[in-house]
Amino acid sequence: MAVRILVIVPAYNEADNIATTIESIRKNAPGTDILVINDGSRDETLQILKDCSVSYLNLRTNLGIGGAVQSGYIYARENHYDYAVQIDADGQHDPSYILEMVHWMQENQIDVGIGSRFITKQGFQSSAARRMGIHFLSNLIRLNCGVRIYDVTSGYRIANRRFIEVFARDYSDDYPEPDAILTAVRHGGKVAEYPVIMHERMMGESSIGFRKSVYYMVKVSLSIMMHRVVQRGV
Repeated sequence: MAVRILVIVPAYNEADNIATTIESIRKNAPGTDILVINDGSRDETLQILKDCSVSYLNLRTNLGIGGAVQSGYIYARENHYDYAVQIDADGQHDPSYILEMVHWMQENQIDVGIGSRFITKQGFQSSAARRMGIHFLSNLIRLNCGVRIYDVTSGYRIANRRFIEVFARDYSDDYPEPDAILTAVRHGGKVAEYPVIMHERMMGESSIGFRKSVYYMVKVSLSIMMHRVVQRGV
């Protein structure tokens, strides 16, 4: 029986990029289904989705990346997909890795696969300041759950059917990528990284500026430490 794969694309004000991203998925990951989550965009994203004849959920208000992605996991659960892929709308993630990552996960019985730019260290590596922050969070996660993941903030993720169900019920609403690793480990999942090459976003600017980056680091660090407190209390 064929494996059913859903590609979840959260999009907030991505009118400049979304059509190209959809075209790239269709070309490089044939046989997968695409679901774009229009997260309360105020630009022309919704109209472009209609023009592209792609499946989408139109969220009336902006839920943020966590709420948008979890909406996709709920859809994947309700429609009985075997794998759900999270991929950015801005062109940073190369869809040509999707099918080989799914095969790798099947061969190695991996529950949650993370596309990592830090294994081969090729392609776009982010700024030095952000790499330092990612390294700090990587060490913090390893300290708290014993799993070493280098690219802990990567939004290039694949979850199998078991963890589609888990994430549909339990997914952080704000900057969820590091939290999702802890959630997966807490539920007994096998989490591993797969080397990918990432690109700079095609057009536009990231919604995470300096202030949000500081907030991100503080919030995620506290969340990781709270996971350990909860685990000790169980």
